Amino acid sequence: MTEPKTWDRAIEELTAPGARFELTDATLEGRPYKVFKNTPPSLRQLFDTARGRGDAVFLVYEDERWTFEQVMERVDALGAALVERYGVRPGDRVAIAMRNYPEYVVSFAAATSIGAIAVCLNAWWTTEEMAYGLEDSRPAVVIADPERAERARPAMDRLGIHGIEVRPEGGLTPRFDAWDDALVLGTPLPALEIAPDDDAIILYTSGTTGHPKGAVSSHRAVLSALLSFACRTAANVMVQPPKEEHPFPTSFILVVPLFHVTGLVAVMLSCFAGGYRLVMMYKWNPERALELIERERITQFVGVPTMSWDLLESPDFARRDTTSLASVGGGGAPAPPELVNRVEKSFARGRPGIGYGMTETNAYGPQNSGDDYLRKPRSAGRTIPTMQIRIADGDGRALPTGEVGEIQFRGPNLIRGYWNKPEATAETIVDGWLRSGDIGRIDEEGFVYVEDRAKDMVLRGGENIYCAEVEAAIYEHPAVYEAAVFGIPHERLGEEVACAVVPKPGERIDPDELQRFLRERLAAFKIPSRLDVSGESLPRNASGKILKRSIRDALLERLGVSGS
Repeated sequence: MTEPKTWDRAIEELTAPGARFELTDATLEGRPYKVFKNTPPSLRQLFDTARGRGDAVFLVYEDERWTFEQVMERVDALGAALVERYGVRPGDRVAIAMRNYPEYVVSFAAATSIGAIAVCLNAWWTTEEMAYGLEDSRPAVVIADPERAERARPAMDRLGIHGIEVRPEGGLTPRFDAWDDALVLGTPLPALEIAPDDDAIILYTSGTTGHPKGAVSSHRAVLSALLSFACRTAANVMVQPPKEEHPFPTSFILVVPLFHVTGLVAVMLSCFAGGYRLVMMYKWNPERALELIERERITQFVGVPTMSWDLLESPDFARRDTTSLASVGGGGAPAPPELVNRVEKSFARGRPGIGYGMTETNAYGPQNSGDDYLRKPRSAGRTIPTMQIRIADGDGRALPTGEVGEIQFRGPNLIRGYWNKPEATAETIVDGWLRSGDIGRIDEEGFVYVEDRAKDMVLRGGENIYCAEVEAAIYEHPAVYEAAVFGIPHERLGEEVACAVVPKPGERIDPDELQRFLRERLAAFKIPSRLDVSGESLPRNASGKILKRSIRDALLERLGVSGS
């Protein structure tokens, strides 16, 4: 049995000269960073490594099994079609809007392999939200499934954009070509060079001003995050060596959307990089997930804590074989200590894990797992030397160990900024430090604790919901005079969206009708599940700001619910 090493010793060995994760110094935008010496120059080079894996199964979707060879053949054909048929050039945007289909993986790899920027649109968006994303990013082509194609079409008509439709049902959506018609298998990928700091992806994250922001990452940033995940995994094995060799090869189940940074970078691209099998779910269902874990001998489960709860609470849990799972965790929200302990006790091999990353960090951040997580179940964990973390006060000064302030990140894995939003970029990234908007502390061992969120945000089952966006939609209702949106505790989801609303004089608000009104403007997960209609004006402070905490506490008291 391998003797465990200390964390510091493991990191020292992994990042030493000549080691797999050797570190070197680099200057990016005039600032010094620690970067991995062996970082590929672009995602195209990363995808090229899959060509040597031949007929090994890469993607599993329902009853379909796609080999690495089949995936790369389609990447080449689609890349050629985008260039030769649709005129896509380096720096152009290619929007992807679909469920988690194998074609999503092909589309992302093809777009980034020809120097285009892959724009991963939220598949839950309404027609109105889809229009904003398309008008903001102005893609040269949209690749979509039928449902998303229909939602995108009005904006595409206005902007003169054409598209490729995957898995069409019956007739094609106007402005779209069929996937099978667009691809000519056997066509080689056009030759071109891509620089490490060229833009690679745009992922939309909710905006506090009512509109999403397109977070832009370079090839270097995405690849730095991928190698950071791999280095962290290697360190964890050295610190907590497995008691026995795992009987099954590494594989992942994709339970989160590919338009989320966790699904895209931490899961899908990690599988590309490591040559791992990726089992894709059509949509989240704990019984189906348990069935696939058993059938495919899945070793890695990466979701939000809500999903781990769902697995454990499923009536099928006891009868399904989950002994292949080595890790059960994810991120997107803090996990209650009770869940950490329950995961540890409920799976034969599966150890609990958590990660604290953001879209703006390409999912990478502090991670906690196994024995460390059981020892410090409230901590998000620690990170490796490519990422610096500090706690800062309101003036941006670093605070000593143990003091509470804003959590800030710095490293080569950060986004370069927000698409078309220089003011938002300048507000979020200051002197190379990313302001997370989260309040926390770091202990003497380097473990990060997230204590609260500075942002006005509800975290529902791992989905970020910004109150300003929801309030803006509510205020469009002709009967609404005042509205305050906030989160209240929910046993399974962590938080649910609540709203206190005041009608205009002489008007009446029916909660059911207001929810129907919002369905035309917001994705379903953003719509308040609890609407509290009041006949009195909402409390405000001396500056006129609505006192949301007072409203929330009063509602919870009426409901008999603890606010913690």
